[in-house]
Amino acid sequence: MIGEGKPENQNHAIIFTRGEALQTIDMNQDNYMEEAFKMRNLLQEFVKDHGDVKSPAINLNPSSSRDGTASIPRKKSPTILGLREHIFTGSVSSLAWFMSNQENSFVTLGQRVLANPLKVRFHYGHPDVFDRLFHLTRGGVSKASKTINLSFNSILREGRITHHEYIQVGKGRDVGLNQISMFEAKIANGSGEQTLSRDLYRLGHRFDFFRMLSCYFTTVGFYFCSMLTVLTVYVFLYGRLYLALSGLEEEMWNHPAIHDTEALQAAIASQSIVQMGFLMAMPMIMVIGLERGFHNALFDFVLMQLQLAPVFFTFQLGTKAHYYGRTLMHGGAKYIATGRGFVVFHAKFAENYRMYSRSHFVKAFELAILLLMYHMFGRAYMGAVTYLLITFSIWFMVGSWLFAPFLFNPSGFEWHKIVEDWEHWTKWIYEYDYLGIGALPEKSWESWWEKEQEHLQHSDALGFMLEIVLASRFFIFQYMLVYKLTPFEDNHSIWVYVASWLVILIIMLIVTILGWASRGLGKSSQFVCRITKIFMFLAFLAILITLMCLRLLTFKDIFLCMISFILTGWGILLISQACKQWIQRLWIWSSVRTLAWGYDLLMGFLLFIPVGLLAWFPFVSEFQTRILFNQAFSRGLQISHIIGGQSST
Repeated sequence: MIGEGKPENQNHAIIFTRGEALQTIDMNQDNYMEEAFKMRNLLQEFVKDHGDVKSPAINLNPSSSRDGTASIPRKKSPTILGLREHIFTGSVSSLAWFMSNQENSFVTLGQRVLANPLKVRFHYGHPDVFDRLFHLTRGGVSKASKTINLSFNSILREGRITHHEYIQVGKGRDVGLNQISMFEAKIANGSGEQTLSRDLYRLGHRFDFFRMLSCYFTTVGFYFCSMLTVLTVYVFLYGRLYLALSGLEEEMWNHPAIHDTEALQAAIASQSIVQMGFLMAMPMIMVIGLERGFHNALFDFVLMQLQLAPVFFTFQLGTKAHYYGRTLMHGGAKYIATGRGFVVFHAKFAENYRMYSRSHFVKAFELAILLLMYHMFGRAYMGAVTYLLITFSIWFMVGSWLFAPFLFNPSGFEWHKIVEDWEHWTKWIYEYDYLGIGALPEKSWESWWEKEQEHLQHSDALGFMLEIVLASRFFIFQYMLVYKLTPFEDNHSIWVYVASWLVILIIMLIVTILGWASRGLGKSSQFVCRITKIFMFLAFLAILITLMCLRLLTFKDIFLCMISFILTGWGILLISQACKQWIQRLWIWSSVRTLAWGYDLLMGFLLFIPVGLLAWFPFVSEFQTRILFNQAFSRGLQISHIIGGQSST
């Protein structure tokens, strides 16, 4: 096999088909009797005579004409004819409804605009009907490569892709958050490979200027802007922290010209309305309004806000940005089978952690720490209204990235499910591959952690260098925090920073040894390890109390030391993972693995605390089920609880 399984199967199966038109229907698609009667009208589009016209597609030979436009006579019949899809899974849950509305606006209004007047529509949906003879002689309907499987070849070979809604085909979309996230990750990975591909490079050079811009903004441009949106948040917070911790913000605050900024507050207030994403929802409102009336469109929009649609789409923003950026840096995108299962089921805590740990949880914790640090040291937004308008959208992003997987999880706040999830989580996090035969990632934390670094194996020197440069932001942050401690406020010597590194390395060495001992020794030695940990913790606590009694440290200093140690250790961990092949030669890879295990244990515990607290209150689970899922699913959950209670008694 040359490429992925799905495109290889399509290209192999096309030789066994007959006729001049080929419709590619997926397994999760449906059809309707009344639509089948209109197939004759659809097929007429491939045979009716439009006459010979000059191709407007691509300038393959700029020297053939004085104005640079190629004059190649050909028929105007389409090589790919796009159709409309009807999403029939929108009533399962709120997530399915969100995706249904998003898909409805994209495959109707969006595809119409892409086809005419933008002329940049590619093969989008499986209902598309192909000119079989055209594609059979040009390599098939899919691109047989390991990384990119698209219909760019149809455009590059003077094909014409259009969109006419003769019929509509039913389609079952993903109905669970994990399925939707895997689908978005697959699309983001594909967009990253498109950005790096020669096909998009050739299209950009051979399109005219306006089609080139349209092609960018309707393909990779959306994902590139999503990545820039997340990067802008990071640049904004780190820039503000630099101004606050370096003292520049203090000097700016004392300047009379910028002390009172009523105009800034007014500008920020109008900007915060746009940040809510109302403009992004306009295409969906227009499509629903044209088809069902604007009264229904407004009602659906308000209902989506009440069902926490902003939380869902903010969460998906993080999915797009993470996987697109990772593919740009390291490549190695793969086809992800989402399953497209119709059943809505409860995802365990460990499964959610495996899926969203690196893409959402880690980034959300980092942004939360930056916001807390700026709240402690910043002065530019001392006004409550201004500070709220500036930081509300970022706090909203942090909350969405941390708790959306549990909020949209069926039975996510039921106590007996939480207890089962905790048992499953502790078993997974403490599972160790003693025999070295390679356990499944679903069974062992170690196997999952090793698999999480597979994308680094495809990277080159530039990717490794970018990874190291991005990880160095934690060291710069730690450098600024050290000089904010009470004993060193007036001491700006470089040796203070060096001493902080020595303390951090000693603590990391002790934690690593203890973690290695607790995981590497047998069960008979676990009691001794735990007693040692307790005594060391008590000794460390005694040292802190003594320093506080001598007024050498305050609670604020202790908090800053903890933040500095956590961020610096994570930066060391990221660099060690990027330099794995050199770290393994130094025989300290086991220490890196133990350090990573400690971070995952801490993050999982911090995430589990609020989820467990909310599960204590029964009304939280009832509210979640009734708001986010349909009535049939809610009744099914209630019946399952009754049956489960009877069987347990």
